[in-house]
Amino acid sequence: MQEECKPTIDTGLRGIVVASTNISKVDGAAGKLIYRGYLVKDLAENTTYEEVVFLLLYEKLPDPEELAAFRAHLAAERRLPDNVIAALKTFSPDALPMDVMQAGVAMLAQDDPDVKKIDRDAYLQMAIRLVAQLATLLAAWHRIRKGLEPIDPKGDLGHAANFLYMLSGEVPSAEMSRFFDVCLVLHAEHSFNASTFTARQIASTRAHMYAAVGGAIGSLSGELHGGANVRVMEMLMRIGSVDQVEGYVQQELEAGRVIFGLGHAVYQVDDPRAHILAPMSKTMGEQIGQPQWYEISQALEKAGKAAFKARKGIDIYVNVDFYSASLYYAMNIEVDLFTPIFAISRIAGWTAHVMEERFGEAAAKPALYRPKSFYTGDYCGPDECAYVPMDER
Repeated sequence: MQEECKPTIDTGLRGIVVASTNISKVDGAAGKLIYRGYLVKDLAENTTYEEVVFLLLYEKLPDPEELAAFRAHLAAERRLPDNVIAALKTFSPDALPMDVMQAGVAMLAQDDPDVKKIDRDAYLQMAIRLVAQLATLLAAWHRIRKGLEPIDPKGDLGHAANFLYMLSGEVPSAEMSRFFDVCLVLHAEHSFNASTFTARQIASTRAHMYAAVGGAIGSLSGELHGGANVRVMEMLMRIGSVDQVEGYVQQELEAGRVIFGLGHAVYQVDDPRAHILAPMSKTMGEQIGQPQWYEISQALEKAGKAAFKARKGIDIYVNVDFYSASLYYAMNIEVDLFTPIFAISRIAGWTAHVMEERFGEAAAKPALYRPKSFYTGDYCGPDECAYVPMDER
């Protein structure tokens, strides 16, 4: 008997509740993003990435002693195993950074003493190592592909500053370090997005944390998810100047294409993270003598929203990728590293969700995710096809 067709078919699971979580909430109507009860705006203004990682993993903000110990723990885990560095040196310099990160995570699993354990503390230790080492992995790969030696992390630098230092070899200014730290805070978690759901689905099979994170990185690499920030910067560079914005918008919409950075699957107002990133993009662009990228972005946001409203009769809103692209570019970060930077931040959320899937409230649900599909392959009408031997086809 053919399965009954249900109205949820071909919705991409949008609006379908698949599990419970106490990690984060996205209030699309109000434009609020909440990490374990705290507005991301408040966290971005008042905390560091290390504090947010602690919050996501330990379910509370740290006190001064806890934060000092946690920073020391991250610092102790930040250096990559020698065999991982050696393996990275065998990769083609043209390899896609997200592919390198995915392979690197699988390699890191081989050196983790807790990877075969299944208790909560072991998973917590794996999470901390992944947060610490993923940033080092990306910085090391970037230098290796440029023919340079990787730089060891500095014990006296925070997580954000350390990444920028390992990437360039120069200790960043306090302002740049703070701006980049805010970027990491804003991208650390976003509920059941595509990559997080991928991580949780893999974790639900009882695969280990590294397998779940590797799958999440693969999901994030797509241009409709983490890769959108790359498309935004490429778009800004194609436009080139503010006076070209209006023509570009009309051209793209007439061709049925999208303006990258506008529109979101959940938010029904502007993404709250975009409003935090925009002034930082402006400041950094002015500091390096390239204010045009922010100026083009600002003009594009205005023109894109107006044109979409005129054509569709509905509003469209700016998302987090719209201003993160120009901000990273002003920090002299290469465009193909934008999505991997998303990953070195979101690793905090991914690992928290993997732990929740294995040991939290969600563990009470059936063992693994197994949605149904509606089969439409009626190739031979209502009956099954009769097998035809090879010599009769």
